[in-house]
Amino acid sequence: MNKLSREDRVRVLSCLVEGNSIRSTVRMTGVAKNTVVKLLADVGAVCSAYQNENVRNLACKRVECDEIWSFCYAKQKNVPVEKKGQYGYGDVWTWTAIDPDTKLVISYLVGLRNAEWGKAFMADVASRLANRVQITTDGHSVYLEAVEAAFGADVDYAVLVKLYGAEQGGEARYSPPACIGCRRKKIIGKPKREHVSTSIVERQNLTMRMSMRRMTRLTNGFSKKIENLEHAVALYFTYYNFCRIHQTLRVSPAMAAGVTAKLWNIEDIVKLLETKESN
Repeated sequence: MNKLSREDRVRVLSCLVEGNSIRSTVRMTGVAKNTVVKLLADVGAVCSAYQNENVRNLACKRVECDEIWSFCYAKQKNVPVEKKGQYGYGDVWTWTAIDPDTKLVISYLVGLRNAEWGKAFMADVASRLANRVQITTDGHSVYLEAVEAAFGADVDYAVLVKLYGAEQGGEARYSPPACIGCRRKKIIGKPKREHVSTSIVERQNLTMRMSMRRMTRLTNGFSKKIENLEHAVALYFTYYNFCRIHQTLRVSPAMAAGVTAKLWNIEDIVKLLETKESN
C-alpha cells in the first residue's frame, strides 16, 4: 500500500473530525477505504498515547463526569447468540470527565457501564489532577464506590439526579422527555451547591454525536469493530482539546488549561504520527 502524503492525510482526517463517515470520506478525498481505516487506526493510537502522557498535573477546580451510549457491531438486541457477552458486541459506553472552566476533556474511557470500568475511569481522572476538586456526576450508582476508591476523602463530591416527565409518543418519540426538576445530593466533603451541575459534560456529549458519525443515532455509520471506535474517540478528543477553538473561550481547551501554548491544526496531529513512524 502506498503511503499517503501529509496533505492527503490532513484531508482525510479533516473529513473524519467533522462528522463524516468512512465511506463519505472516501468519496470526498478519493482515498481507498482500507487506507482511510488504517490511517484512523494509526492516528488514533498516537493520539491516545499523546494525551495519556501530556494531559496531566491539571489545576482544575471542578470536574463533571458522564457516560454516553453507543453500540458496536450490532444493537444489543441483535447481537448473535455466539457473540453475546463478548466485549465489543452490543452496548458500548464512553466515559468522559470535563473541566467546566476550561472545557478540557481531562479523561475518557471506552468500555462498559459497570463497576469495573467505572473504577478504572475514576482512577484515571484522579491521576491527572494536581489539586482537590469538586466532582459532579449523575445518579449512576457505580460512581459512588468509584469516586471513593479513587479519591478517598480528598474530594468534594455531589450527585445531580434529573427528574423527567413521561416519554412522548407519536412523532415526538425521538425527543427526550422534558426535564421537570433535579435533585442535588452531597456525598463527600463540602461541594458548593451552585457548582453541582452536569450541563457542560452533557453539552459535550452532543458535540461528540455531531462530530463523530459513529456516535450519530439512527444511521448505519456505527462501528463494526471496537478498536475502530476507540481510535475514532481518541482522534476526536485530541482534535477537540487541541485544535478546536471554543466559542466562549476563544482558544482551545488545551490552551485554556495550560497544556499547550499554541493552537494546533490537523497537520500537527499528522506530525505526531510522522514522528512515530520515523522512530
